[in-house]
Amino acid sequence: MSTDTTPGSSDRPQVPADQPQDAGATGELPAVVRRLWGADAPRRRGPKPALSTGQIVQAAIDLADAEGLASVSMARIAEAVGYTPMALYRHVSGKDELLVLMADAVAKDLPDLPAGVGWRAGLEAWTRAQIDMGLDRPWFLDLPLSAAPPGPNRVRWMDQAFGVLRGLDLPADEKLAIVGLLAQHVLGEARVHIETRRAAAQRVRQEAGLPDTTPDSELDPAAIEAADPYADFDTMIARLADPTTYPHLFEAFAAWTGTSTDGPTEDDITFGIGVVLDGIEAFLRRRGALPDDGS
Repeated sequence: MSTDTTPGSSDRPQVPADQPQDAGATGELPAVVRRLWGADAPRRRGPKPALSTGQIVQAAIDLADAEGLASVSMARIAEAVGYTPMALYRHVSGKDELLVLMADAVAKDLPDLPAGVGWRAGLEAWTRAQIDMGLDRPWFLDLPLSAAPPGPNRVRWMDQAFGVLRGLDLPADEKLAIVGLLAQHVLGEARVHIETRRAAAQRVRQEAGLPDTTPDSELDPAAIEAADPYADFDTMIARLADPTTYPHLFEAFAAWTGTSTDGPTEDDITFGIGVVLDGIEAFLRRRGALPDDGS
């Protein structure tokens, strides 16, 4: 393993000499925000350092992909990149900042929206891409998103959504509210799917007598699907809801046959996005941003 030979290293993480003061002292943006946007990239003379912030962040993402967010530590990352933990602190101030950088780094790839796509089709694809990203990387929802400032990659997603909405005669703050509403739907939809799968996978492990650390990839996919706690929810309600305790559910499901000829035929993620977009479309017509003629 390589060691950090920069003068001044010690057993405790030191604040880099080139780290700006916090916002409270200078009235400027917080240091982590400036570093996130590359505004505080250190200026060094001589050869380019062998270790970079990008390498550290990618190693953290690789760890989270393989073992979950709980596996991400400065020690594990240092081992992965072949440096001492102290060397990492010359690029990131600590794990909290690293999580902020990770949250932005995983959003580097924008969805490929066709040129001239309509506002509704564009927002549908944009929203679905975010949900898919969350499902591909379940650990993303374990990040403290409410405490993570928007970085350049995440703002590019926002800019893309504004591009989709560009032709609508709507104030910027209302466009931002629409983007925020869809972002909340993304978090809720992805969390339901991820937590449901986690519960199903854990049930499979317990029933098979496997350790909790057994990766999902080593479990039977059919068994996970069968262990979904909501897989037979509608059938359960139809059979067990009695008219006294659950009068409204009983009434709704009493004549239900388990099939629907005029209901949604798409998957539940597409259905959910469609219902949200129906509401947005109604709002746009009410605001005069779309013609109120059904077109």
